[in-house]
Amino acid sequence: MSTHLITGAGSGIGAAVARRLQERGDDVVLLARDAGRAKEFADRYPGARTLVGDLGNPDRLSWAFGQQSMPERIDTLLHIAGVVELGEVGELTPKAWHFQLNANLIAPAEITRLLLPQLRVSQGQVLFVNSGAGLAAHAGWSAYAASKHGLKALADSLRHEEHGNGVRVTTVYPGRTASPMQAKVHQQEGKEYDAARWIDPESVATTILMAIDLPRDAEVNDLTVRPGR
Repeated sequence: MSTHLITGAGSGIGAAVARRLQERGDDVVLLARDAGRAKEFADRYPGARTLVGDLGNPDRLSWAFGQQSMPERIDTLLHIAGVVELGEVGELTPKAWHFQLNANLIAPAEITRLLLPQLRVSQGQVLFVNSGAGLAAHAGWSAYAASKHGLKALADSLRHEEHGNGVRVTTVYPGRTASPMQAKVHQQEGKEYDAARWIDPESVATTILMAIDLPRDAEVNDLTVRPGR
């Protein structure tokens, strides 16, 4: 049985991954932004452990983790949480930039730093759920795309740094996926949202499980998933 720490288990891809890992008998530790959310997770995923830490305030993550009982072993760290706020460069405020950079880039970097000792012991894996915006930026997506381009750089550097320690690093780049985030994006774009047009979160979860279940003689570095319809 492996132990997986997951961010973003509240909805979409993260919820699909958490459910499927738990259903197959693995141990899941779910990061919650506050105690209320942790209780929701405990009710929704019976038997799962929770860890409280606010991705929006990465400077406090080290302190928050220090106040809690941490898992003794972590085999995979799954960075799935993300936030988005569309807007053109001429309109976005520093608050909007910090909102996305903190949650999408700085917090994953800090959580990875804090958990690397356990991942080195287990010779585990760090998996980042990025975005098509991490490969190409378009009008209105500057802050989000910047955070995701940065996340790609983080993963690439980490892969080179930790290869000798036996830690695998994978980035998954999903296209538009049916989720509450996608509904919000459509609202910001002023478009009608039709979940049937986009990737089912379960399909992305399938690719993630494939990457983490791959035998140790191989490693998926980058995996792009696009809508098939």
